[in-house]
Amino acid sequence: MRLSRAVPFVAATLLAAAMSGPAPARATTVGDQHCARQDRVRVPGAAFQQSACLLDLTTTALAGTPYTDMADQAGLTALGTRTPTGVPGIQIDGYFPDSSRFNATHGWRHDAQFVIRLPDRWNGGLVVTGAPGTRKQYATDTAISDQVLALGYAYAATDKGNSGADFYRDGKRPGDAVAEWNARTTQLTRAARRAVAQRYGHTPRRTYMTGISNGGYLTRWQLENHPELYDGGVDWEGALWTTDGPNLLTSLPTAVARMLGSARDKDLYAVGFARGSEFLWPYHEQAYWGVTQKIYRAEFDPAYDNGCPGPTVGTTPAQILSPCPADATYDYASRPASVHRAVARVALTGRIGRPLITLHGDLDALLPKAADSDVYARMIDASGRGPLHRYYTIAGGTHVDGLYDTYPDRLRPILPCYRSAFDTLVSWVERGARPPAGRTVDRPASGDALNSCPLSAPVAPAAG
Repeated sequence: MRLSRAVPFVAATLLAAAMSGPAPARATTVGDQHCARQDRVRVPGAAFQQSACLLDLTTTALAGTPYTDMADQAGLTALGTRTPTGVPGIQIDGYFPDSSRFNATHGWRHDAQFVIRLPDRWNGGLVVTGAPGTRKQYATDTAISDQVLALGYAYAATDKGNSGADFYRDGKRPGDAVAEWNARTTQLTRAARRAVAQRYGHTPRRTYMTGISNGGYLTRWQLENHPELYDGGVDWEGALWTTDGPNLLTSLPTAVARMLGSARDKDLYAVGFARGSEFLWPYHEQAYWGVTQKIYRAEFDPAYDNGCPGPTVGTTPAQILSPCPADATYDYASRPASVHRAVARVALTGRIGRPLITLHGDLDALLPKAADSDVYARMIDASGRGPLHRYYTIAGGTHVDGLYDTYPDRLRPILPCYRSAFDTLVSWVERGARPPAGRTVDRPASGDALNSCPLSAPVAPAAG
């Protein structure tokens, strides 16, 4: 870590190697605009950058090349999701100065990596995101980058300054690694705005912050702490951190206790897990609950159990994903004040300064919405910022859309709702169109659930 110093589908992230392959051929110039000013774009503050002029910046064209990482995207989107293609422009990959070395993408073994994409046809806007979970900078290429590039936005994503299940080893003080996530997002936003100006001749007219899970947390934090940088944001099931709870460390210990046989279903309901989500629990026992609890507890409360996870979560998938037995009895409320101060460094307040749309699935079995977005919505209202917020519960939504492929009769993907939410945010910010009131978006009885999700309530046909 070097500054003033997660976990969607973590199993897939840990088990799959990064995709690589030959780079696509360098595109020839098409008219005067294709890759114009490529040689002039320098990312301010970057220790290293490299740029490529590409015929298509979307995932369909980049899969199997060094310009994206399909393995790091595993499970975030459902099969059959339609994604746009055919967006020519410039891609810039690089990293900011940093002392940690968790991210081995491109063989750099250097953290604070970023990707910036600058389409030839620009609409004047910029979209910024940070990696969900413990993933890296290409994780949301299919979920976010493809769509916003096709709309004409420039796009920038950060690995947050540390990644992987051992991220808690970064920094010197408890909470340093997560605090760096926020600092790196701010750093990239400022740098990307200036890079955009170098290519197009002026800074973005609009800048939007968005993200999934930990990226949703970053969206919340940025709109609370740096509203001057953004015009609005979409928060897709952001992780909630509050000093005295609720947070991950107040709900996951009960899940770990159930894994180890010392808690029952009713105990999970008591800490926020939804009735009806039980069919998802076996998967989450294998892929989420144990590893997530132990690595975040190690980040904020390393003194609790020095031996587990210790200096690393392990070298095999079984070691990495297994729970620490001591976490079954972890009681965040009774931990020393120093632990609460560590969480306070990254805690949310609800005092957003720009319009925010929040989406959360009612069957989320990692970040149950009753202990997360429901609480955050109340925090926003209590701070007097309610008019800046819209909150939509997605019926049948869970933490990662990839599980829809296993349970298409019980789940619905959130990505089409996210796309609707982004369009709604833009209309709100740029045209003053007030979004529909917060509501539960029901599972569709028919139609294309993979690619359609209107946020407004359907209008019943007139009688007669």
